[in-house]
Amino acid sequence: MTSPRPQPTEQQTAPAPAQSRIAVISSSIRDDRMSPSIADWVLTSLAENHGIEVDLIDLAQIALPDDNLLSPGGGPATEVGERIEAAAAFVFVTPEYNHSYPASLKRLIDWHYTQWKLKPATIVAYGVHGGYSAIEHLRGVLAELNMVTTRRCLGLPAPWEAVDDAERFAPSETVAKALEGALAELAWWADLLTDARAHHPFPN
Repeated sequence: MTSPRPQPTEQQTAPAPAQSRIAVISSSIRDDRMSPSIADWVLTSLAENHGIEVDLIDLAQIALPDDNLLSPGGGPATEVGERIEAAAAFVFVTPEYNHSYPASLKRLIDWHYTQWKLKPATIVAYGVHGGYSAIEHLRGVLAELNMVTTRRCLGLPAPWEAVDDAERFAPSETVAKALEGALAELAWWADLLTDARAHHPFPN
């Protein structure tokens, strides 16, 4: 007597991972700012990685409500609230002003709360000496918002010296590789925390 032949089963394929959206936040609103050139450099690097959707949020192009309407945990809806909510991760491109980051970025952060929660961020800072004070100050604020800041953040000393004839930020290969490392870590955290928020929500 022969054993029954096993019935063929349909091959199981894993579903394609959802496309991650990373928001790049250009923080400076001053005239003759470096922020757009550096943000474009970051966007170009992200675009070279398949499966990543990017969203540039330029703080010089948005208007937040008056601060007298702000309350603990946020305030009225803003024009970028839904874009921040839709992002799985963030790259903050910020100058260092007076040993910290600019007020324009602090206002954006303070006007939102749940939209940032349990999401990762990396920081690309710049200044005469690299913007490292802005990085360290911003880390503490993001931690208060239950965000994860990547270990690999990037400081750019005097980036205006690396602008080419087309007014594009064109740093050395070493700096470009450092950005790639920071973005790779950011993407890893984005996948991890997106899954965790969906399947293992953190208790409020």
